[in-house]
Amino acid sequence: MTSSTTVRTPLRLYGRGSELAALEALLGRLWTGRGGALVVAAPPGQGRTALLRQAVARHAARCPDAVLDVTAAPAEQRLPHSGLHALLCSAPGPLPLPPEQVLRSGSVPAVLPGLLRELARYRPLLVCVDDAHRWDGASRAALAFAARRLGADSGVAVLISTADETEFAGLPVLRPGPLDDDAASAVLDRFTRGADHVEPAVRGELVREAAGNPSLLAGLLARLTPGQLAGRTPLSYPLPGAESVLQAHAALLDGLSPQTWTVLLLAAAAAEHEPDGIGSDAALVLRAGVRAGLDADLVERVLLDPAATARALQHTGERVHFRHPLLRRAVLHRALPTHRRAAHDMLADLLAGAGAPSLPELVQRACAAPGHDEALARQLAAGAVAPVPHAGRASALARAATLTVDGTRRGTRFAAAAEQARLAGDADRARALLARVHGPGPASGHGGASAPDPAPVRGPAPAHHRASAHGPAQCVRGLLLLRDGPVADAREALLTAAALLLPHDPPGALEALLGAAEAAWAAGDAPAYLDVMRRVPPTAADPALARHGAGMCAVLGGRTAEGHALLRRNLDAARSDGAPAELLRAVVAALVLGEVDTACRTGARALAAVRSTGPDVLLPKALEHLAHAELRAGRHARARAHATEGLQAARRTGQPNTAAHLHAVLALVASVEGDAAACTAHGDAALAGAGPHGLLQAATLATWARARTELSRGRPADAAARLAPLVRPGPRRGHFATRMLAVPCYVEAAVLRGRADAGPGGARPAPADGAAEAVAEFALWADRSADPQAPAQLARCRALLAPPDEAAARYEEALAHHDRAGGDFERARTQLLYGQWLRRRRRTREARGPLRDALVSFERCAARTWAERAGGELRAAGEAVDAGPAAQETPLATLTPQQHRIARYVAEGVTNREVAVRLSVSPRTVDHHLRNVFAALGVRSRMELARLLGR
Repeated sequence: MTSSTTVRTPLRLYGRGSELAALEALLGRLWTGRGGALVVAAPPGQGRTALLRQAVARHAARCPDAVLDVTAAPAEQRLPHSGLHALLCSAPGPLPLPPEQVLRSGSVPAVLPGLLRELARYRPLLVCVDDAHRWDGASRAALAFAARRLGADSGVAVLISTADETEFAGLPVLRPGPLDDDAASAVLDRFTRGADHVEPAVRGELVREAAGNPSLLAGLLARLTPGQLAGRTPLSYPLPGAESVLQAHAALLDGLSPQTWTVLLLAAAAAEHEPDGIGSDAALVLRAGVRAGLDADLVERVLLDPAATARALQHTGERVHFRHPLLRRAVLHRALPTHRRAAHDMLADLLAGAGAPSLPELVQRACAAPGHDEALARQLAAGAVAPVPHAGRASALARAATLTVDGTRRGTRFAAAAEQARLAGDADRARALLARVHGPGPASGHGGASAPDPAPVRGPAPAHHRASAHGPAQCVRGLLLLRDGPVADAREALLTAAALLLPHDPPGALEALLGAAEAAWAAGDAPAYLDVMRRVPPTAADPALARHGAGMCAVLGGRTAEGHALLRRNLDAARSDGAPAELLRAVVAALVLGEVDTACRTGARALAAVRSTGPDVLLPKALEHLAHAELRAGRHARARAHATEGLQAARRTGQPNTAAHLHAVLALVASVEGDAAACTAHGDAALAGAGPHGLLQAATLATWARARTELSRGRPADAAARLAPLVRPGPRRGHFATRMLAVPCYVEAAVLRGRADAGPGGARPAPADGAAEAVAEFALWADRSADPQAPAQLARCRALLAPPDEAAARYEEALAHHDRAGGDFERARTQLLYGQWLRRRRRTREARGPLRDALVSFERCAARTWAERAGGELRAAGEAVDAGPAAQETPLATLTPQQHRIARYVAEGVTNREVAVRLSVSPRTVDHHLRNVFAALGVRSRMELARLLGR
């Protein structure tokens, strides 16, 4: 083995792209003879050392024996200049001056820069100091002085890692933040050598608990057994393995006075009853400090002056925050259990009022409890109600569960906490709480005494006790699957939950049934949807819900008039102040009826209700419903804005299934606006999520979007091939509620494809395969629907299939319907097809009017590709269309409009036959024009034409 094969490649760093780029820039300057300095400042465990190891390995591979590399030794922190001595001793060769002589000099800071320049005389030198905050003060000052004095052409790069950057002020600073969830998950995969055996709930809990700290994640993983990783053995709480990282954070505060530590402990404890990230109430901490016997001025000074606490605290308005969440946990971890419980008790006393205990007071009592306390658990569970946010309710219920002795009751409370976490949009937290439903009794408090194990149960538990824990947990599990798993699995889980809940919790059973119905709808399984909705009790407490279920069953069962009447009653009864779930059902009903304007108005009210009262988990769904309604109404820009926001909300709340539907909506918007790249990207994203999870509705919409883009670009054969399986009978048939929307596109594509074999002029194309059957089914749907565009689209489809003596009247009928319905895009498509038909019939002068109107309408709704297509048809009809000043300077300015179009298509690689299909002319006509193009431009081949037009 050669020496080169023994060099170890640094481990891959995840989520550190910008940090590695900054290091690479520093090394790049160093390798060109320049210099520089960079301070990597981050809390312990955040990856500072890994970044420095990466830089050292990169430089050593290029410039061996050109690195001064040292890690601080905390034991030598009190020895003056011990850090510099260790650094100089790490030199790979002899120094111009021995380390002892350098340190005996009168002014070490003045000598150090010259010494480093001397070492870099023959090769670029990298000086790397890890954990510089653990050096002695004299060494830190000398290193900072040298880093500032070394010039840009010194050939020396100084790289420093520290948890406290204040002594290196004036130097460039790189601050690596916490890893995002994707990067943390990738690190977990690396540590576990593949993630197949890590149960998703365990993965989510580890990522959440690590808070983006890779060292903490490694510590947690090291203490888990294979059974715990796989989810076969329950996790223990609090999770072990964080001790070393928390101790390193606490060590940053060494040297503070006991009084300051007391204030820090009170501030850390006071944040326990607050939402995550909001910090502590400064006034409450001040009152607690005074009650603890501290001087009020001292407490106030500690709270207001960051230097008094080694910059651990930050004061913002009336709140006090820890600089880093792990620093707060470190303060609680270092405190003695008795001191910690005393702080919580003191805060609880200050929060107590004259009436019933408030939830903040109860949370502090729970943190102070040394073990199980059923009475306190009951109070916490009773306090977890509105107006407390869902996240706060989840925390209160989880604390109540940890205080509960009885195993079944504890599981029920963990299930209730999981449901509240789900409603708060925290899917990972919900899964972690579900995993504790059947787990052992965890320790309460912050590392305090373990709660006593529940008494063993002799014999099987009664059925109602089992249902009380299993039913809610199964319901939450099914609702989570509905948003991020296979919807068929979600339906079965929710049906099982409904059966468990029905005898003891009818409202819970009803919620499970509605979730199962939504899963069947997303899967496009109409029989399963009907089966679930028929199980909804007809005497439900909510009459609107009963009408909705009966109406949907009637529509899908073929009793259209009866179903529409029931659904319309619900629309009329929908109140502006209705519950978000009720308003969202009204949006669905309006879309089924085809009343798209009503759907838009109701969708806007539903979105406002969700933003106002929650729950957060419904925000992506509300935005999806509204965007879909706006898309149906032709308001494409609004649909794009709401779908984009919904996509961000779906990612934030862990709802990939909803994200797939929103990608499909965005693909449809892009197919209107003519952005082929965006349509492809969103369509692929929708199909990638729809396939594994069985989301037929999302797949149908995404396929329709891709086909419409093909149609806008003059590729009717490709569009027809995509749409034919969706709109015609067969195993690949599209979603029952959305497939009819794609029929007009299919008919247009099939007819235009059929013209490929037609002769020039007005010869009638061959009949489009399956188009007539699709139109007949569309006619039945349009007759039952109130969709304002349906009559116009039906007339357009009939015009495409009509003989020449009837087509014009059909097109005029379609335009009359458009005048009543509104909507620029669909009207423009009809005008474009009408103009094409007139031009093919040699009625060029008449064609210009519809084509001109189509061009203006497409431009009004920002349908760029469609506008280009209309402009090309208008030029072919003999009317000049402004192509912009740049186009006037190209060789194409010498061509006729028809030659211009043919040249562009041929340059893109389109065959003569495909050009004939796009332009509705014969292949012989294309050949004739192409010969003239070659002669006019002076080219001899298609390749030369492509190069000319490319320039």
